[in-house]
Amino acid sequence: MKQIYKTAITAAIEGGKAIMQIYTKDFSIEYKEDKSPLTEADSAANAVIMQYLSQTDIPVISEENKLLPYSERKNWETCWIVDPLDGTKEFIKKNDEFTVNIALVTNGVPQFGVIYVPALNTLYYADTTQNKAFKFVVTDENAGIEDILGSATEIKPAEDKQKLRVVGSRSHMSEETEAFIESLKKGTDKEIDIVSKGSSLKFCLVAEGNADVYPRFAPTMEWDTAAGHAICRAVGLSVINNDTKQEMVYNRENLLNPYFLVSV
Repeated sequence: MKQIYKTAITAAIEGGKAIMQIYTKDFSIEYKEDKSPLTEADSAANAVIMQYLSQTDIPVISEENKLLPYSERKNWETCWIVDPLDGTKEFIKKNDEFTVNIALVTNGVPQFGVIYVPALNTLYYADTTQNKAFKFVVTDENAGIEDILGSATEIKPAEDKQKLRVVGSRSHMSEETEAFIESLKKGTDKEIDIVSKGSSLKFCLVAEGNADVYPRFAPTMEWDTAAGHAICRAVGLSVINNDTKQEMVYNRENLLNPYFLVSV
């Protein structure tokens, strides 16, 4: 595996450790201009992740960094897209369903993604050039990167689908999503189950075969989805822009995502 990918995996795990130091105690909550919550864990994780990614000399788009103008970003062939703490609402609720997201994007296409779930010590990562994605549960916090890569288990979407399992958000089920689910019920004889998860874990559910479809008809940002998109892309899933009906691309002028659908 390329050294920069190993750096990203290490950055995600170390960022997760910074999050957990705050998760286990009382923490302060602030609110951004859009009313979304921000905790000290977001900032702490971002600082750790930036220490690692800065070693790669690849520019970074992070939710917690000052965003550079598109006039400068549009010339980037490659960039990191980072959410140091995805699922802040889940973090505040203390339900463990929050993640660290790091993706490497080339010419708008996610090439590599890592999602770390620090409260569950669970790591997902994928290299789309290899068309493989992996999962690893970190039982030894001193495990080295080579130990992780050597012991990770390959994941794949489900093939035998007795039911149609649709991913719904813990905190953001929109009317459009509910309408989509109703349309699925009319178009299939299969029983439909709703599987709820927070943060980018929703992508992982489909990628590892624990769900079949993930409709997201509610607002997200590029850093919410790039890493999950890479993992899904590596296992043959599509993340389709609901406006263009094409695969979603990144480092756009407007970093607010369109609605999208994850499926085979």
